[in-house]
Amino acid sequence: MAQGRPSIVVYPGTFDPITNGHIDLVGRASKLFDKVVIAVAASPRKKPLFTMDERVDLCRQVLTKYNNIEVCGFDCLLTQVVKEHGACGVVRGIRAVSDFEYEFQLANMNRALEPEMESLFLTPAEHLSFISSSLVKEIASLDGDVHKFVVPAVEEALRGKFKK
Repeated sequence: MAQGRPSIVVYPGTFDPITNGHIDLVGRASKLFDKVVIAVAASPRKKPLFTMDERVDLCRQVLTKYNNIEVCGFDCLLTQVVKEHGACGVVRGIRAVSDFEYEFQLANMNRALEPEMESLFLTPAEHLSFISSSLVKEIASLDGDVHKFVVPAVEEALRGKFKK
């Protein structure tokens, strides 16, 4: 990083929905960088439960305590988002060793597309390391209690999606 240049990083993800694990990583990244861009991927192949606009809105709602973040949606190559925001690279979360292989492959592909782009890996707090959006959605779809895994606004949004 050049001296005097603000440090900007992109934290990309589907955030379908944003969980306490994601929020923990945002907090960690916000301490390390001047600005963190939360980039919500359209991810139509994943068939998200929430629309991209809903996911962007939920991220904005739950991340208000961080004054150095920006939330945006995207449906292009991640390298483009990094360039558009003048970021040095991306932050990705790794919960377990099983995440590493996939993240390593993505990091190398991104570097092949944009050699200046760095990938940085953060781990969530141990008590959050097992949380995934997929598991939270599954629990919520079966009318299970997800309050330990998401903030109240997200819990309410999930209830709204799974009303029977």
